[in-house]
Amino acid sequence: MLRKYGYTNGALTGFILLLWISVFFIGGIYGAYSWAILKLVLPILGALGLMINLIMLIIYIVKKQKSAKLFINIVVNIMLIFPILMTMNITPFAYPNTIERAHPSITVSWPLTSETVVGWGGNDVKENLPHAVWASERWAYDLVMEPYSINSESNEDYGIWNKEIYSPVSGIVIAVSNNEADITPGTEDFKSIEGNYVYIKIKETGTYLLLNHLKKGSVSVEVGNTVEPGDFIGRVGNSGSSSEPHLHIHHQRQDPTKVIHPVLAEGLPLFFHDIDGNSMPNKDTFIKPHPLLK
Repeated sequence: MLRKYGYTNGALTGFILLLWISVFFIGGIYGAYSWAILKLVLPILGALGLMINLIMLIIYIVKKQKSAKLFINIVVNIMLIFPILMTMNITPFAYPNTIERAHPSITVSWPLTSETVVGWGGNDVKENLPHAVWASERWAYDLVMEPYSINSESNEDYGIWNKEIYSPVSGIVIAVSNNEADITPGTEDFKSIEGNYVYIKIKETGTYLLLNHLKKGSVSVEVGNTVEPGDFIGRVGNSGSSSEPHLHIHHQRQDPTKVIHPVLAEGLPLFFHDIDGNSMPNKDTFIKPHPLLK
């Protein structure tokens, strides 16, 4: 049976099953790597294999020959390609981790003092589409303020631009970036995905809080600094891969300075106290933060 199916096809099918098992049942960093392989690597291999096998199929048709193994090859290549539907969000599918399974979760202070709108956030893929589909950003947030989504090319026209950011947690600053230029809204002239940032190792859990897209030259902390909730750390900008000024924030297990790629980390639940409403606010929620501790 295996000889008819093909040893290579058997190995590929087994590898695909192993990846899905890792994602659904093993989780952790193994699940994060498996998810990235499924969504980013296998579709490329499948597309190359499908092209080769379709060319062979044409040759077989011209020669009026049949091959069951060739048909199986094509089916396996389609299996490899299938996750591209999730990668392109044609079939949105959240990384299959749950709040109940992912530990530790943290509840932190709101990082802004003015009324804020959750651009993307929450547990549901519909409410948090750009983030929930990746393991590292499973419970990430993009925060904006009125006015937003106004299609202006000027950063100054957006409500959250230059707003002060305060540390949501107690911890140690492990990395900062402060020199990347803020880009024009709606363009793709960024140098890095995260832009300027502050990364904090959380004292309570030993996990990491990431705050991205800060304004060039605004970061006020340095590596090694100890921060407490309410300490000023920088201002909201539009650096990195960003469609408009906003603050990106998420919680993950791995040290972000040591991961090979930002998506290759295990995202963890992030909740907020001192706000009105749900402690894990969803998209389009208006947040009126309570006064910060400092």
